[in-house]
Amino acid sequence: MTQVGAVTLTSLSHGAGCGCKLPVAALEPLLRGLPRSADPRLLVGHETSDDAGVVQVAPDLALVQTVDFFTPIVDDPYDFGRIAAANALSDVYAMGGRPLSALSLVAFPLERLGAEMLAEILQGGLDVVEAAGAMVVGGHSIDDPEPKFGLAVTGLVHPGAVLTNAGGRAGDALVLTKPLGVGAISTALKRGAAGPGLLDAAVATMVALNDAASQAALAAGAHAATDVTGFGLLNHLHELARASGVAAEVDAAAVPVLPGVQELLRGDDAVSGGSRRNRLHAEGFTRYEAGVEEWRRRLVADATTSGGLLVAVDPARAGDVPGPVVGRLVHGAAGAVTVRAR
Repeated sequence: MTQVGAVTLTSLSHGAGCGCKLPVAALEPLLRGLPRSADPRLLVGHETSDDAGVVQVAPDLALVQTVDFFTPIVDDPYDFGRIAAANALSDVYAMGGRPLSALSLVAFPLERLGAEMLAEILQGGLDVVEAAGAMVVGGHSIDDPEPKFGLAVTGLVHPGAVLTNAGGRAGDALVLTKPLGVGAISTALKRGAAGPGLLDAAVATMVALNDAASQAALAAGAHAATDVTGFGLLNHLHELARASGVAAEVDAAAVPVLPGVQELLRGDDAVSGGSRRNRLHAEGFTRYEAGVEEWRRRLVADATTSGGLLVAVDPARAGDVPGPVVGRLVHGAAGAVTVRAR
C-alpha cells in the first residue's frame, strides 16, 4: 500500500464508498422534478430509480449507460480502484447488460498524495474493467483535496432482455447474491473499533464482479433486479417494489452477513451516518415484526459499497441464482416493506 507520510486515502474522505451518496430523502424529490425525455428510444430513464439508463439504438440492440464514483473506502489505492470499478460496472449487470467501455473519473490531490498513488488507483480500475471483458477508453481528471474515483460505463443489452426495477411480480422470490456488512466494517475500521482482519473479507466481496449473478438471473428468467449499494437493502428493495407496484417482505434471519459484522452492529461504532439516514428514510415504508433484533435492523439499512444483486425471480427458479432467498414480493401497497423475524 502506498502512503504519503501519515496521509492515507480514507483520512481525506468525509464518507466511505457509496456511503458518501446524497441522502435518498433529498435525492428523490429532486429527481421527481425532472421531466422524462419524450424520445421513444429511451427505454429506461430516471423515473423508476433504476441503476442505469437504457437507450435503444437498433431493433435488437440497446445501450446501457451509467456513472458511479465515490470517496475512498480503503487506504490501499489499488484496492480502491478495483472496488470503484466493480461498483460502477455493477449497474450494467443489474440491468441485464454486459459492459463495453468505460471512462475514468478522477478527483485527486496530486501534490499531496503523488502520482504513484494515482497510478495505482487507475491500474486497479483498469484491471477490473479488463477482467469484465470491457475497455477503458479515456477519462477526465480534476484537482480536488478529497480523492474520488469511478467510471462512466457503457454497456450493451437486447431491448427484450432488460432487467429493471419495474418488472417484479407478487409471488416472486428475492435472492441476494452478496452478503451485507461492508459499511459496518469500513465505519468500524475508520473509528478504530475493529481490527484489520475484517477488511480482507470486505474487500473480497467488493471487488467481485456481478457478471455471473447477472447471467444466472437472465437464464432463470428473472423479472426484476437491482444492486444493493449506498441506500442499503431496505431502500433499494423499496425502489424495486414501488416501481413494480407491489409490496415486499424480508426474512431478517435469511439475509447473508459478512464475518464479524453481527458483533460490530451490536454496538454503535459501526453505524455510519449514511446508514442512519437510510434507516430513518425507510421508516416511512417499513414495518418490523416483533423479534427482529436491533443489529439486524441496522444490517438491512447498512450503506453498502459494490454490493450484490437483489433479484426478483419465480420461486421455482430461485435456486438457479447464486445466493440465498431473503424474502418475496407480495400483494400490497406499492413499495411497502415488512421485515420478518424468520
